[in-house]
Amino acid sequence: MGRYRIHVATGAWLFSGSFNRVQLWLVGERGEAELELQLQPARGQVEEFEQDVPQDLGPLQFVKLRKHHSLVDDAWFCDRITVQGPEPCQEAAFPCYCWVQGEGMLTLPEGTARLVGNNTLDVFQKHREQELEERQQIYCWATWKEGLPLTIAAGSEDDLPVNMRFHEKKRLDYKWTVTTGIMEIALKYVYTLPRSWNSLEDFDELFWGQKTALAEKVQKCWQNDELFGYQFLNGANPMLLRRSTSLPSRLVMPSGMEDLQAQLEKELQNGSLFEADFILLDGIPANVIQEEKQYLAAPLVMLKMEPSGKLLPMVIQIEPPNPGNPTPSLFLPSDPPLAWLLAKTWVRSSDFHLHELHYHILKTHLLAEVFAVATMRCLPGLHPVFKLLIPHTRYTMDINTRARTQLISDGGLFDKAGSTGGGGHVQLICRAMTQLTYRSLCPPDDLADRGLLGIPSALYAHDALRLWEIIARYVEGIVHLFYHKDDVVRGDPELQAWCREITEVGLCQAQDRGFPVSFQSRAQLCHFLTMCIFTCSAQHAAVNTGQFDWFAWVPNAPCSMRMPPPTTKEDVTMDTVMGSLPSIWQTSLQMFLPWLLSRPPADMVPLGHHQEEYFSGPEPKAVLRQFQADLDNLEKEIVARNEQLDLPYEYLKPSLIESSVAI
Repeated sequence: MGRYRIHVATGAWLFSGSFNRVQLWLVGERGEAELELQLQPARGQVEEFEQDVPQDLGPLQFVKLRKHHSLVDDAWFCDRITVQGPEPCQEAAFPCYCWVQGEGMLTLPEGTARLVGNNTLDVFQKHREQELEERQQIYCWATWKEGLPLTIAAGSEDDLPVNMRFHEKKRLDYKWTVTTGIMEIALKYVYTLPRSWNSLEDFDELFWGQKTALAEKVQKCWQNDELFGYQFLNGANPMLLRRSTSLPSRLVMPSGMEDLQAQLEKELQNGSLFEADFILLDGIPANVIQEEKQYLAAPLVMLKMEPSGKLLPMVIQIEPPNPGNPTPSLFLPSDPPLAWLLAKTWVRSSDFHLHELHYHILKTHLLAEVFAVATMRCLPGLHPVFKLLIPHTRYTMDINTRARTQLISDGGLFDKAGSTGGGGHVQLICRAMTQLTYRSLCPPDDLADRGLLGIPSALYAHDALRLWEIIARYVEGIVHLFYHKDDVVRGDPELQAWCREITEVGLCQAQDRGFPVSFQSRAQLCHFLTMCIFTCSAQHAAVNTGQFDWFAWVPNAPCSMRMPPPTTKEDVTMDTVMGSLPSIWQTSLQMFLPWLLSRPPADMVPLGHHQEEYFSGPEPKAVLRQFQADLDNLEKEIVARNEQLDLPYEYLKPSLIESSVAI
């Protein structure tokens, strides 16, 4: 006879508890025992009880549980179950972290991570095979639009697997944000109906409600060249800027601009010439909103880095040369102020679209969804890579499904407000997909390719590299616990299937752009896993968190332009500027969108601080503690640095980085 002490933890989410009865069985190497006591789990509680078992069960392998109901199936969210056996050191943990529904039997394996080749016990092998077979029926791929990464097969969030949906608190918080945002849009629109829309100060009439200190600074300083240049380094989109290695071929100099040519060549020789080229937008069809044609352009801006670290624009070409206009106008800081301001506004509007569609939606949201679906389809819960990655998939399928039905869908917010709406936005993402490379997702490679290493004023670059290093050490610490040499990596069929699922299936044959189709070494695996976690957490924070700061003041990043780009400088008036900027209706929508997308969520989980304990045993927990310590040290470094800056950069402060793409 042996006495077992059992702890059953229920989630703290709304409605996690259940009034249905739950029955448990203990399964060990030498036997199985049905426990007499039936639980009625309560939200946020840990039920503790003891049970005498007549036979010797041996080391525990599984806990089985079944939820009984009479009239109503009341779902239960089970966190984990721990069992203390008759021997003092005989404790086993059984992670669950999922909803228990229906009356079927749920089997939880003991939580020690195991590779498929390490399963000397056939029962674990059968369990993982059955688990993957069931998951592959639940998590199916779908094509949302041809030419884009595959997505989870779900027409709405209600079609998602239940464990991928927002928990109730998150759902209610999101719904409340949308509801209050819509009310604010209506109030602003009604408030401004009697008013004219004739000067930039008129935008002040809509700039009330939710604000941040940085958004207010942008409102005051958005016309400054210094702030214009700063955004390419540390704004909402620090991903386009690159150091020039030659003058762009599209930069055709009209006669009389010899001095500009000489200045550019001098900066080029000094290594202080930079460029931001929006050529990806060239040829994308513009939207028609409320029967009014909208406009797009594909600007090029050349900038110089001053010794102080300030990045200042030198020249803007709003549109590339074409047969009808082989020598487009070049706009300079010395031009009439309104002409120069309008040229910069065209750049900022173009940056809005590349940021949202290329660097935000494609390179974080859609990629994170591919990683999440492939993980659920190919890696069983016992696999160490599953345990490593699962905290970084939280809510991703739900928020992406909402984006496809509310934001970038037919009739969604992009169609209602943006000049890339009406189909151009999908074409732009598809075009960006053809240029998506593995190197571009890895900051050490991407920043080197763009010539942005070693620039003191490039704060995104500095923080991204530090975070990459910290995540890489964490990943290496976990991987080396389970893969003792490269042969083990090569011989793991589940891991190799996961790799192929991402590159060949989810990313639609992306091997020609550097994505691996197999892992041949521990180092290669660690690099890929670091990329996955960085993309789902830090990179998403870098391009998501600052949206309200930089986009809420609409003239700084217009979602649409309502007049064609200027071809001459002398004819630009305030009427031209105001006629080009978004309408009152579009402005109201744009001010709501970045707040919805970047506001701090109510149940935000910072990177490295997930509460779920997927790993058992002291070694993985020690690796996680070191990860948390490294993040805390970086936090202190960033706080100390920001105290010395007029414009602090906080988007990659670890405490503000969510572990997953969840908003």
